Amino acid sequence: MNIYDIAIQNRDNTIVTMDNYKDKVLLIVNTATRCGFTKQYDGLQALYDTYQQEGLEILDFPCNQFAGQAPEENEEIHAFCTLNFGTKFPQFGKIDVNGANESPLYTYLKQEQKGVLGDSIKWNFTKFLVDRQGNVVARYAPKDEPRKLEEKIKNLLEK
Repeated sequence: MNIYDIAIQNRDNTIVTMDNYKDKVLLIVNTATRCGFTKQYDGLQALYDTYQQEGLEILDFPCNQFAGQAPEENEEIHAFCTLNFGTKFPQFGKIDVNGANESPLYTYLKQEQKGVLGDSIKWNFTKFLVDRQGNVVARYAPKDEPRKLEEKIKNLLEK
């Protein structure tokens, strides 16, 4: 199994596979609308504006598992993000990133890149970087601002 075999749910509840993002550099983020890190949407959008034409895709997976900080429905979350942060990158349906109902995508990501807490996601805005071949090459903590990932993203886009 590789990342491209995994099915994910769009915010309209349709199912797609990660194969849609083959040959792209991916930044995969679990997000929340009411988190102290929500302002990182600005930095994520800035990266997307700069590098999307070169092959970067930012995949946004809202998650309500951490202190109930994403209680809205999918379309409400999307409206909030586009209105307040001008987000244009793909946003998917709300998911679980830990536990019995966790998304298979996050099971895979956590197996490939362990964090400080081992397999568990610590909080909202944990970020995973995936190269064009589908390898999960880095994991970043919620406090890591998107701009700190820019050099690594540029290097992956050049390969």
